[in-house]
This record gives sequence, C-alpha cells and structure tokens, in this order.
Amino acid sequence: MLVSGCKKEIAQIYLEGGTAPTLSASVTGTIPLSFANQADPAIKLSWTNPNYRFTTGTSSQNVNYLLEIDTTGANFSNPSRQTISIAKDLSMTITHSQLNDYLLNQLVLKPKMPHNIEMRVKTSLGTNGAAALVSNVLKFTVTPYEIPPKVTPPPSGKLYIVGSATPGGWDNPVPDPAQLFTKVSETLYQITIRMVGGGSYLLLPVNGSWDAKYGGTGSNNANNVSGDDFKAGGGDLLAPAASGVYKIVVDFQRGKFTVTPQ
Repeated sequence: MLVSGCKKEIAQIYLEGGTAPTLSASVTGTIPLSFANQADPAIKLSWTNPNYRFTTGTSSQNVNYLLEIDTTGANFSNPSRQTISIAKDLSMTITHSQLNDYLLNQLVLKPKMPHNIEMRVKTSLGTNGAAALVSNVLKFTVTPYEIPPKVTPPPSGKLYIVGSATPGGWDNPVPDPAQLFTKVSETLYQITIRMVGGGSYLLLPVNGSWDAKYGGTGSNNANNVSGDDFKAGGGDLLAPAASGVYKIVVDFQRGKFTVTPQ
C-alpha cells in the first residue's frame, strides 16, 4: 500500500516599506523664547504616520517616534544632541522652558546669543529600531534666555577638592593652591590633578570647613566616574579606577561635572 503526505504551505510575512514622515511646525524661522512665558508653548511639531506596509497590508504595530534637535551643520551626529522618544502620538508641544533647557543644558549653547538649530523625526518598528525612516529637516533660529544655575555656585568664589582620591587625603584644610580649582567663570570651575584610582572625593567651597560641600546626587560612590550630576550636600564621589592625572570640570549652570584623563 502506498501512503503519501503533503506539507502545509506557511505564508511568509515581509515588510514592504513605508513612507518617510512629513514634519511640520506651528512656527517658522525664529522661535521666540522668554522666561516670562516659560510655561507657555514655544512650538508645536506635527508629523505624518509612515504607514508601514507588510505583505498582509498596512501594519497595525505601534510606531516609535524619535524627535532630534541639533545645531545646524552637525548633521544630527552631535553626541550632545537632544533626543526625545514619543510613543504613538503624531505631535508634540514644547514649552519655552523645555526648549530653553534643551539648548542650554543638552546642546550647551550660550544664552543671550542667536543660534541656528535643526529638528527632524525618525520612525521605526519594534525595540531594535527596525525599518527606520527619517523626516524632512526643519531649520530655526533661537536665542536661549539665561536661567539661574541648577546648583548655586559657591558664595566664596572658590572650590577645593578633598578625599582619599587626592594627594592630601581627607585632611581638611587641603593643600592650597594644589587642590584649589581655577575659576573660569561665575558658574564654571576646573582643576588638573593627580587622582588615586578608586578613591573618593568631595568638593568644598571653604577650605578647612565641613559646613558645606558638593557631591553626588545618589548614595556614596554611586556616580559615573567620568562625570555625572552633582548637588549641594551630596554624597562622596568615586574617582576613576586607574590612578593618573585628570582634568575635573564642574559646571554649576548645568549641575554637571566631568572627569577626563590627561
């Protein structure tokens, strides 16, 4: 007796493509920013659905949207560009305060000066950025306004470093001027110093006093050793693992510090 069988054909589903989103805005040219209107909308951005298509028809999957803001000429390759993830929505309103914060604290642009910026939207499917499409680019001129520093600078006008990561250890007062920062501006301090790998440190506004200090925003030694946020009264900061000479830059305007090997 002869027995025969057959295999059931399984339909394969393929992505056929989509249409790059079209980005539009409620304002053109110059985006006026004002501290007095900080809670008001500065710009509303809208974009079209890319309508991803599969062999079975238009996709019903949720589309991921990523708004990018960068300076003109950087071609959205600036590591400090502002990126904002948006789920499903086809529009976003940005307030004066939000956009000003993006410009000052993310793009690190100087206040009270006009700057040229660009915006675009990228779309994708899934969690791995599949089937990415990019919108047209909108260009704007914007002048960020000055805001109070995120962390109040030392009233003393001085900043010192103390701790086991420093040559002077935890002894306070510290060696001066060896562990005294250079004041670059009212909100920016920097020092180049040899650090002990894996040690801890704090920043002091007054040499010889523990009454005030600057440190990490989390628990002791929980910071990113290459740079992080900081605050007044914060916890101990952890130095990089390798001993060596490092440049430390403390930016009170942004509430951030960086530690760079030299």
